[in-house]
Amino acid sequence: MSYLRRAGEWEQVTPESAGWRLLSFGVRSGSFSSETGDGEIALVVLGGRCRVEAEGQTWELGDRASVFEGMPWALYLPRDTAYRIEGDAEIGICGARCERRREPVLVRPEDVEIEVRGAGNATRQINHIVKPEFPAEHLLVVEVFTPAGNWSSYPPHKHDEDNPPGEVVLEETYYYRTAKPEAFAVQRLYSPSHGVDETVTVRDGDVMLVPFGYHTTAAAHGYDLYYLNALAGERRSMAAADDPSLAWIRGAWTDLEPDPRVPLVR
Repeated sequence: MSYLRRAGEWEQVTPESAGWRLLSFGVRSGSFSSETGDGEIALVVLGGRCRVEAEGQTWELGDRASVFEGMPWALYLPRDTAYRIEGDAEIGICGARCERRREPVLVRPEDVEIEVRGAGNATRQINHIVKPEFPAEHLLVVEVFTPAGNWSSYPPHKHDEDNPPGEVVLEETYYYRTAKPEAFAVQRLYSPSHGVDETVTVRDGDVMLVPFGYHTTAAAHGYDLYYLNALAGERRSMAAADDPSLAWIRGAWTDLEPDPRVPLVR
């Protein structure tokens, strides 16, 4: 089984199609109506601008030319909510099944925490959109920008065992975007306990499912890489465990500076 879904060959990731319990992900453009159903969702503007109407309230999201040109706007909507989107925006729809119905929350660009993680050519930018502290039940959302030629999610880590506070169980999707159609990156997913070791070339619009295992990404030289991570788990945490054979690399960063290209987007 391949855990990669190619652009143009997938429409939506659901718990049923992914073989897990909670997480869903999709991308839609333009004006449309929909419902959150039995899950909470975060609408993340990938490009353009739009108006969202739900339960007598209206929110304006955008303007964002592209994921490489500006910080994100997002809107959290609770389960059992009908909503309407008007505009030209491209929207990432991150969702997770949940029990409790909460209140809508608008996330503006100035609300998004920027974290510079790693050092040297393992430096990347994390945009925290739906953090563990956010008033959601299961859903977590981050954007990651990896400069051309750099490694991301390195050293490889996993989150498939409930061993808090060091590791929690999280289902995860990677949605990749590149600024040029010829650009690519390399994604590795491996799990000795599941007998999986998959290394694939990923391109603009591809989605990678991460139900378990260690994972890491490398952006090809010459092209910056973006990916939107949607995650869902029972605990409000993003704790992960490094591959023990590669965990020593963190100590090697002591004398290294972060890549000066990061943050790529402010």
